Amino acid sequence: MPLKDVDEFFARLSAADPKPKGELDFVNDFTLLVAVVLSAQATDIGVNRATGDLFKIADTPEKMLALGEAAVRDHIKTIGLYRNKAKNVIGLCQMMIADFGGVVPETRDELVRLPGVGRKTANVVLNIAFGQPTMAVDTHIFRIGNRTGMAPGKTVETVEDKLVKRIPANWMDHGHHWLILHGRYVCKARKPECADCIVADLCRYKAKTAE
Repeated sequence: MPLKDVDEFFARLSAADPKPKGELDFVNDFTLLVAVVLSAQATDIGVNRATGDLFKIADTPEKMLALGEAAVRDHIKTIGLYRNKAKNVIGLCQMMIADFGGVVPETRDELVRLPGVGRKTANVVLNIAFGQPTMAVDTHIFRIGNRTGMAPGKTVETVEDKLVKRIPANWMDHGHHWLILHGRYVCKARKPECADCIVADLCRYKAKTAE
């Protein structure tokens, strides 16, 4: 996809949704971090349902740690892999307090040291909490990068690198949100809704669906 088409791609998504937001609920940087950690292999709706009451009583690493792993586990037991996730949440709280003064770190290298935090999670937090121009490549963005021809690659890292280099800087603040939402609701995995897609004419997907 030519760079001029990449720019037009995001211009249209921006016009349709000027201020896109992620669908995870959170109240501060810490709860954002926890919510993203919990969202691995789980739906945002499921995570929000589990964290609604949890974040009301534990919105800091100190409060979460005081709550304890068993109580955290009980709150999130409806989420997949909840036992390991509860362990990671407590572990990241301990490390945040010990190494970062209870504050969410602002660099990827520091974030990925925390239990349960990988590159994608770190990129989400850096973008939403700190406004850094990162691209959190999940399955939706990986699919769109390849399907549209915008950023083809066989690995998440390759797609991420190409997107960061090719997306104009003025679109990077909301770039990953636009792509995730587009992948979730329009450019779906099994049957993309090409007939209703506002960027279909820019897309290089050869097997465009007619309906």
